[in-house]
Amino acid sequence: MDAKTVWERAKIEGKDLLGYVQRIIREGNARRIIIKQKGTKFVEFPLTVGVVGAVLAPVLAAVGAIAALATECTVEIERTVPDASKASKTAAATKKKARRSSGRRS
Repeated sequence: MDAKTVWERAKIEGKDLLGYVQRIIREGNARRIIIKQKGTKFVEFPLTVGVVGAVLAPVLAAVGAIAALATECTVEIERTVPDASKASKTAAATKKKARRSSGRRS
């Protein structure tokens, strides 16, 4: 299945930054997080599939340090989402196949 890349942008207060980044990481479909302050890129974290626990600890520690210094940040998130047109075609094909095999035996 093909996927496409979308970007989201959110303005976050420094005190909420760490929790916001943790939530984005937990969702699992983020590929990159960029934190900007006053339009200048402050830090960028690439995220790969399967990154967990100890690997993320330094990233979250850095975000916590940034949150202590920052008043308002812009967080940009690069996400990978399934291509909607192909996903709907796959769902329709699955539905059609399910209708054909009703489960009754002759």
